[in-house]
Amino acid sequence: MTLFNDTSLFFQGTQGKKIFDLPDTELMLIDGFFSKEDADRYYETLLHQTTWKEYQMEIYDKTVTAPRMISWYEDKSNIGADPNGADWTPELLLIRQKVEQETELGFNSVLLNLYRNGSDGVAWHSDREHNTGKDPIIASVTFGETRMFKLRHKFRKDIPIIEIPLHHGSFLLMGGTTNSFWQHHVPKTARDVRPRINLTFRQMRRLPQTRLTSIMEA
Repeated sequence: MTLFNDTSLFFQGTQGKKIFDLPDTELMLIDGFFSKEDADRYYETLLHQTTWKEYQMEIYDKTVTAPRMISWYEDKSNIGADPNGADWTPELLLIRQKVEQETELGFNSVLLNLYRNGSDGVAWHSDREHNTGKDPIIASVTFGETRMFKLRHKFRKDIPIIEIPLHHGSFLLMGGTTNSFWQHHVPKTARDVRPRINLTFRQMRRLPQTRLTSIMEA
């Protein structure tokens, strides 16, 4: 794996806070949610100190290795949580605190994704409902390389695909009926891009029998 340390190359967006005027969704973006200094520090810490893992996922009746690496943290008080699972790191707790202060919501879990280069991405999907309910609120934080985040309406072909560049230190909040009416996607790219770390904070209501891999596939 090629890992870069030069955070000075990462671009921070300049739009500030933007609420998207789109049907069937509540979608908000905050560029520069974290200062450049904080974003650089979190990127370096998460990149080098997280225990990243590959995982297997099912696609068209085949088991394949997902094109990204992951790490998972959740409150040990969650139903079905592994009591021996890793404790939240100080950095993750600080990031969660800032997200919760902005949203005035509580989150009990976070999925970290590492996109190592342009060959890593996420196919079109909506999140699995049995882990978070039908229309979960997902708070997404990005550190590192800017990657395009795309959304498409599931039923209305008259609405064009929405493209949102997620920059270093940005925050995206998806709520309302987004999960019921929209799919999202992080496409691969042939460009020579540096690693990107994405954190998605969630409100889990996982049953004891729920497989961790089913959460990762969301």
